[in-house]
Amino acid sequence: MGIQRDAQDGVYFYDYNLQESDQQQEILQGLAQRPKRISAKYFYDQNGSQLFEDITQLDEYYPTRTEVQLLKDYRQNIIDKAGEHSVLIEYGSGASTKIRLLLDALKPKAYVPLDISKDFLFDSAIELRQQFPWLEIHATCLDYRQPATLPRGISPNAKKVAFFPGSSLGNFAPQEALSFLKGVRATVGDKGAMLIGVDLVKPIPTLEAAYNDAKGVTAQFNLNVLRHLNQLGNGNFNLDHFVHHAFFNPEQSRIEMHLISKYDQVVSLFGQRLSFKQDEAVVTEYSYKFKPDTFAQFVRQAGFESEHCWTDENNHFALFWLQAI
Repeated sequence: MGIQRDAQDGVYFYDYNLQESDQQQEILQGLAQRPKRISAKYFYDQNGSQLFEDITQLDEYYPTRTEVQLLKDYRQNIIDKAGEHSVLIEYGSGASTKIRLLLDALKPKAYVPLDISKDFLFDSAIELRQQFPWLEIHATCLDYRQPATLPRGISPNAKKVAFFPGSSLGNFAPQEALSFLKGVRATVGDKGAMLIGVDLVKPIPTLEAAYNDAKGVTAQFNLNVLRHLNQLGNGNFNLDHFVHHAFFNPEQSRIEMHLISKYDQVVSLFGQRLSFKQDEAVVTEYSYKFKPDTFAQFVRQAGFESEHCWTDENNHFALFWLQAI
């Protein structure tokens, strides 16, 4: 683990990312499965993180603008529940865009953004510090699917509030989601809480359009994972030899995002030869969609009580306030 303090006082950087050997094993094991899998976390190199920010601005991609509006509409309710001078821990922070809506009013004791894309995380932390010069930031690079240990500089007695926007929980399989929530519960402690964004079940055309935008940005985002693997493993994936495919699976209540091989082909990665059949699908992401009542029952298994659920008028998206129990 490398730790450094930036020259600008109040910003601390921590790097807990996987070693190269661990990444290699994880990626090759995924591509040895049937169907082949690439973890969605490998979307997020510098280019992938920027592409995702671009996705959030698309007309078809309703989750971001709906969640932002909910944060604006119910900001005071959220602030009342969180209280001032808490420690805010954001999972998958990206550009830290949504948390900015709360920072001025909350005046947290510290902000801990957690993200896997180191360069993007660090750039965002510096920009955030410039906008909020009073804010103490502990930017932590890690795979937030693993239990997070808070930096030593964090006050142990402060109330801890986890923030997990964007319905990213849907990217976990159900048992993985439960394990993740239990990890968050352990991190925030008995007096802690969690504010989480959840994408709701809705008409299939609306769901599928969000992952098949007319400009093709989501397709670029999906294909970028191959470019990232090429960088990590000295690979030779040809992005033109794969095509983006996304659809809703009603039986599993999830969007599935695949990359489809256009041809029979052999790719080199980490010095190994990997074969792909024509029309073979590589799974890059599942995005589960929820119903409010079943989600409230689900989080109880992780030690949280759903105290409040805020939704938009179309019931497309929900913000849940979860209290540790």
